[in-house]
Amino acid sequence: MGSQETPAVALKKKTVTLTPKAIIHQKFGVNAVYKVEEVQNSDGNGCPGLNLSRKGSCLFRCSLQLPEVTVVSELCKKKKDAEHSAAEKAIEKLGINPTLSIPTAQEARDEVVGRLSYLFSDAFYTTVHPLSGHFRVALLRKDHLYGYVPVSVLSLFDSKLINLCKCINPEIESKPWLVVPLILEAAARVPLLISENHLSMRRPSPYPPEVVEAIDNSNLPERTCIKAVRVPCSSDKIVEPLLLNVSTNGYYLDVIAQELGVTDASKVLISRSVGKASSETRLYFSAPQSYMLNVSSDSGEEVLNEQEGTLNTRASYLSGQDIYGDAILAFIGYTWKSTDISYEDVSLRSYYRILINKTPDGVYKLSREAILAAELPVAFTTRSNWRGSYPRDILCTFCRQHRLSVPEIIPLENLEVPGLHKKLKLTDSREQETNGGGLAESVAGVGGTFKCEIKIFSRSQELVLWCTPKKSFKKQSDAIQDAALKILTWLNNYFKNPKMSVENLTASAHEIDIQFYPQCFIKEFELCQSVHNTSRLLSSDCLSNTGLSKSTIFSVNDSDHMSGISLSTGSLACISYSIYLLAGECMKELLERNEEFEFEIGVKAVFPHLEAVVTQMSVGQSITYNVEVLAHDLIMAAATDSERILSLLNSGGCSLEYSITLLRVTEPLEERMEQALFSPPLSKQRVEFALQQIRESCAASLIDFGCGSGSLLESLLAYPTSLEKVVGVDISQRSLARAAKILHTKLTTKTEAGSSQIKSAVLYDGSITTFDSRVYGFDIGTCLEVIEHMEEDQAFLFGDVVLRFFCPKVLIVSTPNFEYNVILHKSTVQGQEDDPDEKNQSQSSKFRNHDHKFEWTREQFNDWASKLAEKHNYSVTFSGVGGVDGVEPGYASQIAVFRRGGDNFPEYVNINHHYNVIWDWSSQQQFNMLKELK
Repeated sequence: MGSQETPAVALKKKTVTLTPKAIIHQKFGVNAVYKVEEVQNSDGNGCPGLNLSRKGSCLFRCSLQLPEVTVVSELCKKKKDAEHSAAEKAIEKLGINPTLSIPTAQEARDEVVGRLSYLFSDAFYTTVHPLSGHFRVALLRKDHLYGYVPVSVLSLFDSKLINLCKCINPEIESKPWLVVPLILEAAARVPLLISENHLSMRRPSPYPPEVVEAIDNSNLPERTCIKAVRVPCSSDKIVEPLLLNVSTNGYYLDVIAQELGVTDASKVLISRSVGKASSETRLYFSAPQSYMLNVSSDSGEEVLNEQEGTLNTRASYLSGQDIYGDAILAFIGYTWKSTDISYEDVSLRSYYRILINKTPDGVYKLSREAILAAELPVAFTTRSNWRGSYPRDILCTFCRQHRLSVPEIIPLENLEVPGLHKKLKLTDSREQETNGGGLAESVAGVGGTFKCEIKIFSRSQELVLWCTPKKSFKKQSDAIQDAALKILTWLNNYFKNPKMSVENLTASAHEIDIQFYPQCFIKEFELCQSVHNTSRLLSSDCLSNTGLSKSTIFSVNDSDHMSGISLSTGSLACISYSIYLLAGECMKELLERNEEFEFEIGVKAVFPHLEAVVTQMSVGQSITYNVEVLAHDLIMAAATDSERILSLLNSGGCSLEYSITLLRVTEPLEERMEQALFSPPLSKQRVEFALQQIRESCAASLIDFGCGSGSLLESLLAYPTSLEKVVGVDISQRSLARAAKILHTKLTTKTEAGSSQIKSAVLYDGSITTFDSRVYGFDIGTCLEVIEHMEEDQAFLFGDVVLRFFCPKVLIVSTPNFEYNVILHKSTVQGQEDDPDEKNQSQSSKFRNHDHKFEWTREQFNDWASKLAEKHNYSVTFSGVGGVDGVEPGYASQIAVFRRGGDNFPEYVNINHHYNVIWDWSSQQQFNMLKELK
């Protein structure tokens, strides 16, 4: 076990080599253009066109175009491998040394001198840089402060400067004040003028008159009130809100200095950003007086170590750096985008969300937007059932939050064992109890072909923990997610009880195939014990399935909504809920509300009391019950009116009220049935069908009606097409938000790599039965597996609206073939103990998804499509995916392709903007942004 091995064994060799693609990107940026083409099938057969339904994968070749040269890769099985091969060839041809050079301490000192000289030059003042705003406002400061910029600001907001200083003294990573003597030493060689307290500097010569005259803040408001949070040094004092009254003609750091009780901005130290990677939220704290008196020497560290009892544990835990004294958490400063001050309000809610985001279950809660309902599931079953960020993503976020290296994931491929492959599934609840609540044996994958190891290292490359699961899986991605979830589960248990003994930690780690190194682990998480406590366990672990205080139940007396469906393990329950804080007899404050919240039964994805109640409900039923108050950090992270909720909590005698309505139950999922019978899945086959139509029609614009989370649009981006504009429309803002996040990442990445033809992409919030002139006359429209989720009359209305008003040249509509359901349902009940005849009889009339309002036979679908085409001057052809044409019972998904006849459609339409823009992206904007960053 880890406790028996020495730290020396657990060291990882530090690498200094960039990947080939990273080197090319560093050298050429957007001027490096990768073009990947499919060349031939892996069995040697030609593959001149795209034929995704063919068994066996195609090989790929990549052409890399650089300003100086063009190279072509070897044939590879994966697109990514082809791109790397091309990059390697380009590096070899250009004679680029792939080793990243790290300067020596003396070289770094010399480079710091050169960097400071540049930062205080006339040339730098005209550049766009986070320091630009600080330099501008320094010229507005009065009297002896005129032109002086704090040393802490220089080091923090110039990445080159701080990285050079870290080469000289690596301890700057955790002790930011140690950078000051290094910069002062370099400033003397420039030379620069140093303030009396040695904490600010300016250049000796004045800036040119045109530079000073260019500073004009007359158009800005005189003062701005910015919400911030004070984090007291003493853990006995509560975190409280703070209002910063900042003048546009003053220096915001002077205002913060005043709040911290020091004279000016030069005595304010600033942490790295906390929270999200893109956030500018930082902690501001004052340098101790004894340190300021000795700052000109190299003894700053020793002086601070003598300041016993002054370490701010909460602030230090948030930032991963040593912070002394009271601190202020604020989002305020200057960015790359503008030399004017930018800010966002930081509330108590923001502080507590940052705090819970440092724990694995907190990351999951925030991704689900359900702080007072969601829990990190104990089992990864299937991607279609998992809700929220995936385990691998959560683990990466956790490591970033705790300043650990990116997890090292090592997929291991096993020899295939014929006949032993099993679908991922949750074990029986009795097996979960036998195996410690499902932590070790919750996912069945025996006989699979992949395993996965995950190692987590500290920033100093010491091995902190190592997970080596014994289970194997058919899919590599499932093995990775399972290993990541094991680590998260173990870490989560630790954060619930940070004072757990090393012996208990070791025993629990051994149960789920984890080795950890106590000395390294405790060093990385030593502050957790003073910030987290066992009060987090009050409501979730102390309540049994029926341990609800004062529970009151109210049922909806509407038989039309009663389904009689029982919730079993693996079912998906969809609920709406509201959670209130009750104080006294009449005080009731809303904490959290969710109109549609879906979770899988049996994997502990919600608080135990919530699942225990829901599993006893029927669809359409509502229940209200009370529980004890949870840990304050969770309640404060959910509360909108933080100050009021805090006062109520401090008054005591509070409880939580949960009001729940069971909206629907999905069992089994349509995707489960399809995956049991089709390879590739029907969803992918539908994408392939749409892709074929796009290429045949040479479409430049596409609109996806009912785009949901953007799965079709995301899939289409993986292939080269003629599309230049893509649009998605849906009525679910939550789905659109997910789609925007995914598409933005994909398009930005592909644009930077020069591998995307897409010029613009838009997501609209609106009904597909309502016309909006902005998406009139597109080349192709898609509506895949959407209309069955509407009422039948709305499906007829959609057909009329889209062909009469939207007028796409081509429209593709797919919907389930009801006649195929008997085959799908058979695939889900094989091996069960029920009477097959009785089971088939009950399943034959069921829809594939509980959310489907109707499902048509082939005759019904053909009749609907044919009448629409005739009515609106379109032709229509029928096809499908899954199954074989002409063989009963037809295709699993039936498809109608409408084509507009001639040009007999209005050339002018009234301007009707009924949709709300959720997200708008263009390649030109992306290009301009990249250009500015350069």
